[in-house]
Amino acid sequence: MTKIWTPAERVKTALTLGQPDEIPTFELEFQLSMEFFGYELYDDRLAHYNRDKFSPAEIEKFSIDLADRFARVYGTATAYDIGGAAISGDPEKDAKPGLDYGIIPIYSPEWWNPDALSTKVFRKRLREHFGDTRLFGGHGDGTFAIPDGNQMYDFAYRIADDPEGLLEEAQRMADRAIEGNKRQKEAGLDVALLCADYCYNSGPFLSPAMFDEFITPFLTQICKAGREDGLYLIKHTDGNIMPIIESMISAGPHALHSIDPMAGVDIREVKRLYGDKVALCGNVHCAAMQTGTDQDVRDSAEYCLKYGGAGGGYIFATSNVPFKGMPPERYQLVLDIWKEYRKY
Repeated sequence: MTKIWTPAERVKTALTLGQPDEIPTFELEFQLSMEFFGYELYDDRLAHYNRDKFSPAEIEKFSIDLADRFARVYGTATAYDIGGAAISGDPEKDAKPGLDYGIIPIYSPEWWNPDALSTKVFRKRLREHFGDTRLFGGHGDGTFAIPDGNQMYDFAYRIADDPEGLLEEAQRMADRAIEGNKRQKEAGLDVALLCADYCYNSGPFLSPAMFDEFITPFLTQICKAGREDGLYLIKHTDGNIMPIIESMISAGPHALHSIDPMAGVDIREVKRLYGDKVALCGNVHCAAMQTGTDQDVRDSAEYCLKYGGAGGGYIFATSNVPFKGMPPERYQLVLDIWKEYRKY
């Protein structure tokens, strides 16, 4: 009897360096829900306003409605239809299949607080929609990232003047991330998306030696604890990761994202060198999707599927996210190419 794979099973297999029946896909965020489905996916009213002005009943209704929108975007024409009612009230629009991601990135208003009523209701409703056919993912990093322009000098001075204090801060950040990821796992999260950016197109913001002092040990702690708690871990950073890629792999994530072609990172070469050690996600050229030709986009997507997908251990994705302002037809083209070549 032929096995029927779920999107979640495909992702789990890829993250553990196996080969499912077809190449799975996901994105760290999907910012084109208005262009694709006619409504915004992200709603941060509870995150930025005084929550006391909402009654528990209002929070519950808000959270259910938001979960239904997530299910509509990431599911299929029937996955969200628990109550028998279409989301938008437009049968033609609601008949359009949703995105077939294996990991649903959860950014509910209080996603960082698994004890909040909104988070509990949202996740329960979303699990009712999908059961175990999808994995739920959320941010879980706790390592230093590239400081913004206002903090870069201060960070550099601290490396020179107070390395012990910086290491103590790094430990506190890692401890918070480990505890937060544990609580998120207990509340139903499956994947920790470790989204601290380390690299420019020219290379990492720290030398490899400094990276191994101020980041690698703490990333290792986070990955080790996450694995022990049963989480899958995907380490994201844009830019040229090649000077520090072995350090990142040694820390123990299941996968690296985004294998950035705009920084000259070649998924074929990364796969050749490290494909037996870590899964890969991404590499579809976001700049080409914004300003290139359709052929540029096709060439990039087909290259990723051919060389990233070879032998398994790969999740198809863009080199960042389908961001607001990207021509939606370009992302649709990427999805169409994936559907054309995803079967092993």
